[in-house]
Amino acid sequence: MKLINSVHNYDVFIFTRLINAGMYRQLAIVSRYVSRTGDGPLYVLLGVGLYFLEGLESLFLQALLLAFTIERPLYFVLKNSFKRNRPQQALKNFNSLVKPADQFSFPSGHTSAAFMVATIIGFFIPVLILPLLFWAVSVGFSRVVLGVHFPTDTMMGMVLGASVAAYSLNQITV
Repeated sequence: MKLINSVHNYDVFIFTRLINAGMYRQLAIVSRYVSRTGDGPLYVLLGVGLYFLEGLESLFLQALLLAFTIERPLYFVLKNSFKRNRPQQALKNFNSLVKPADQFSFPSGHTSAAFMVATIIGFFIPVLILPLLFWAVSVGFSRVVLGVHFPTDTMMGMVLGASVAAYSLNQITV
């Protein structure tokens, strides 16, 4: 319990420093747009595009479908097991800049999906891996800036997404 309190206190410290930073207002404007790229429609578009270009035999499409089949339920179970309050509920006098889609914050689903998709695309199109990882980090950071996640929520999202992607790629390419 002491470790959890220490992590939470560190999270609140980092979160508060970010929210009070001089450039917060500019970060918030950009973060709204970056966060939207991780909302989901682009993932559906990617899947549909792969289906029409390569069909169901596409290893790329199979990896994405397997990854989402594993990641979404796992994310849901983790989020509803940990039941960590979002910053708005955990901090007095703080209001997030966007309304979250669900109640709890740990792990970040946006970050998890972004890292999972970035990892899978990067595997099949290696030249894109660095820009995709930058995008995935930006999605996670935007969720903290918008006030719907603490930093460790997004770090766990990163671990979850990259791990599920690695597992899915291993299952598809074996």
